[in-house]
Amino acid sequence: MYEKWLDYSKEVLEARRTNKPVVALESTIISHGMPYPQNVKTAKEVEEIIRENGAVPATIAILNGKIKIGLSDEELEFLGKSPDIEKASRRDLPYLLASKKNGATTVAATMICAELAGIKVFVTGGIGGVHREAETTMDISSDLQELAKTNVAVVCAGAKSILDIGLTLEYLETQGVPVAGYGTDALPAFYTRTSPYKVNFRIDTPHDAAEMLAAKWSLGLQGGVVIANPIPEADALEEGFITAVIEKALGDAKENNISGKEVTPFLLGKVKELTEGTSLTANIALVKNNAKVGSQIAVQLNSLD
Repeated sequence: MYEKWLDYSKEVLEARRTNKPVVALESTIISHGMPYPQNVKTAKEVEEIIRENGAVPATIAILNGKIKIGLSDEELEFLGKSPDIEKASRRDLPYLLASKKNGATTVAATMICAELAGIKVFVTGGIGGVHREAETTMDISSDLQELAKTNVAVVCAGAKSILDIGLTLEYLETQGVPVAGYGTDALPAFYTRTSPYKVNFRIDTPHDAAEMLAAKWSLGLQGGVVIANPIPEADALEEGFITAVIEKALGDAKENNISGKEVTPFLLGKVKELTEGTSLTANIALVKNNAKVGSQIAVQLNSLD
């Protein structure tokens, strides 16, 4: 029944026919995460990294009432330039599809669409989580609930450092979501390679990651896995510096009464401004690094299947 909503690119269709591994990519990073033209340029470069590592990229978005699994260059440009693309999470999908509107998929929505399309590995920048002061605002990303019930591995640079990382980990533990560090014992915090928090498990190779995913899902254990891959050392920002910047950005958000799904894009934009663009450079570097690792894991998982 749901197949009527899915529209595959030719490249993804061919991958399905020939049993090649496919890696999902979100589109919120294009529409709401980076300015034009860096957003489109980065999206194309990330797709190319996935191809170079033996997999097929499938950037996912909602366009004219369809879930697009794989986008053309023209569609990437449209997402990157259009100012009125909706930010699409789980709650938004039915409305956007039924009303034939356009939406850029968040981590949660991309996981849903990837699972519908039979894609098991998804590459992004960082997951959403429990926002600071969530004990009063109740601002908790739906990414965390999605990780608890949707069978897709999320390769990321940890949780975004604008969040309460400790509470995010507690929430994931309650939901039974494994958080595995790729070559690290410490949870990376997006712009930095480490944080004060440890991961649940450490994995050091794509094969080990694939074996863990295969074991989890063969047992019928519902839900995803966070594979936390640190930003490359050369591109990481200094922890004290980025912490001070984030505190300033959070204060500005409060002063401007920013709330709900507007918080993350506002904070990321403010951090970019306060770091004079170095945070954007770091963001691009970590997404590319995640694409390399994620596609290698997808290749290994595909060989196990």
